[in-house]
Amino acid sequence: MAKTPAAARNGRLQVLKTYKLYVGGAFIRSESGKVVPALSADGRQTLAQVSRASRKDLRDAVVAARKAFPKWAGAAAYLKGQILYRAAEMLEMRSAEMEGEIARNAGVSTAVARREVADAVELLVHYAGWTDKFTAVFGSVNPVSSPHFNFTYPEGTGVVVIFCPDKPSFAPLVHLVAATILTGNTCIVVPSETAPLPALTFGEILATSDLPGGVVNILSGRRADLAAVAASHMDVNAIVNGCEDAALDKTLHEGTAVNLKRYARHTVPVGDWGTGGHAQWILDTIEFKTAWHPIGW
Repeated sequence: MAKTPAAARNGRLQVLKTYKLYVGGAFIRSESGKVVPALSADGRQTLAQVSRASRKDLRDAVVAARKAFPKWAGAAAYLKGQILYRAAEMLEMRSAEMEGEIARNAGVSTAVARREVADAVELLVHYAGWTDKFTAVFGSVNPVSSPHFNFTYPEGTGVVVIFCPDKPSFAPLVHLVAATILTGNTCIVVPSETAPLPALTFGEILATSDLPGGVVNILSGRRADLAAVAASHMDVNAIVNGCEDAALDKTLHEGTAVNLKRYARHTVPVGDWGTGGHAQWILDTIEFKTAWHPIGW
């Protein structure tokens, strides 16, 4: 049986929180004005109100991400690592709140929610450590038959749109976002449709973690409304899809084929999203560039 809210027990009107979109470092309502109820897992209780992103919101988020890209891509690797680590610190501090969000919105036990938050903290720390290492690991010094040093080095590709699965509702989002932004990319995240509250609360955490506005943008809404626009948008450089939705995969494939943007799909078992990092996922959203430097005599 669903618990009676404290406000109702005290005989006053219950004021539900309205979770807003996180775009350009600000919390905004959808330009369409659409707000939908976030329900408990059994559908018997309205937990909050959630803004539903429109296609215009997605386009605005791309503008914000593109504006943030040069500064974030040019930031020192040490600084990026410190900011990701700071996000882990802030998540650790608000872990009880996040566990509650996951448990009530996704309908999982407190123990499962606690494990998911712990995994998310560890993933942020893990990928923070990659910020100053991926260039050395994935780059190379190439032998050439001329008086030159020849270097190949990786760097972020640009603006990335990330589609997150419904279950788990939080760890996959953190996993995909951290693996994407550590190289200097900026991103637009479409979280779980059925349990968006943890993702939107994570936006509040990012806003207090020194992460520049626009690096991560979070749009709650229907994936079907946003997928075609994201895939066909000419200022989006890559799509990362963490969902097992065949129709979504088809839409994204068709859209990215038109403008030849990068497309990566990662579907893993529900319990494996938080088990360590996947270094190869960093390769999904980077470009390799080669530089020639003459050898002085």
